[in-house]
Amino acid sequence: MSDALSEDLGHLLVVDDDLVFNRVLSRALAVRGFAVESATSLEQAMALLARTAVEPPEYAVVDLNLAGCSGLKLVGALRAANDKCRILMLTGYASIATAVDAIKLGASQYLAKPVDTDTIVKTLLDDDDPDDAATSDETLSVSRLEWEHIQRVLGEHEGNISATARALKMHRRTLQRKLAKRPLKD
Repeated sequence: MSDALSEDLGHLLVVDDDLVFNRVLSRALAVRGFAVESATSLEQAMALLARTAVEPPEYAVVDLNLAGCSGLKLVGALRAANDKCRILMLTGYASIATAVDAIKLGASQYLAKPVDTDTIVKTLLDDDDPDDAATSDETLSVSRLEWEHIQRVLGEHEGNISATARALKMHRRTLQRKLAKRPLKD
């Protein structure tokens, strides 16, 4: 990526509530040629968008979980500011349900953390649709399928644990224990 160091790749907004990750990613993307602005909350990002209405970001890297708020709420505002904005959703807890929601709302791509900066740059600059050949045809494990189902039902109930537990016909504490665990890798 050394040839990108001298290029002006465009205006990019980084939104992540992890201060250290936000700062490190912002610096790394600036070194690679982006004009970077960063925010650590949904409110701060919305304020930045309002302030940069004349020149909205061409790219955005948004964390899915912003201190209890959903980064998905920012997708619509980014699209309204610039309908050509390439939005990359990042998350430490990837699931098929949230990936589908992000893409339906207008995100360009969805990546699970940890991810390196070069992959983020390549994903942002890649104009093609996601590579279908890179998608695995392997069957998901039962644990992973259960996690995906729980995430889908949780999304349908807007994050309400009690309503989700009732819909899944399981005890609320059991659901909380399952949600506290990260999904098993396949």
